[in-house]
Amino acid sequence: MQFRYTIVYIILIVAVNYGFTVSPMVALPGGEKWPPISLLVGFIFVARDFAQREVGHRVIIAMLIAGAVSYLMADPFIAAASVAAFLISEFADWAVYSFTGRPFARRVLLSSAVGTPLDSVVFLAMIGQLSVAGVAAMTLSKMLGALVVWWMVRRQDTAAA
Repeated sequence: MQFRYTIVYIILIVAVNYGFTVSPMVALPGGEKWPPISLLVGFIFVARDFAQREVGHRVIIAMLIAGAVSYLMADPFIAAASVAAFLISEFADWAVYSFTGRPFARRVLLSSAVGTPLDSVVFLAMIGQLSVAGVAAMTLSKMLGALVVWWMVRRQDTAAA
């Protein structure tokens, strides 16, 4: 299947954005709120990297399609925050991935390290839940997914060498 990573990328974005509208927020110490669904967002950042390897800079079209579908399927308030956070962070992720010129595994990690905190800050600010603890919790949970895939890709590259 020629566009399998691109399709997976779009499906993941829509599923997670929909998940933000139906999953509960969990209280963190200090009263801040954190959405557990954000654990899956790290995989989206990495899926974008794979999709970009597949379709090049046309991945931006997939980003916009996923944003539009997400907006139609989710609660408008959450959807607006999610789509704004997603577009800002994904464009940053795309730029780091595109212009660093590093090996694939390293670009996956670097682009996620830039995109995940941006996503967290924008999303939490737009839903009125911005806090240091909330940004830290969301960023760490997203990076967990990116680290898992980075480790797998790096391990595969090492085994192939």
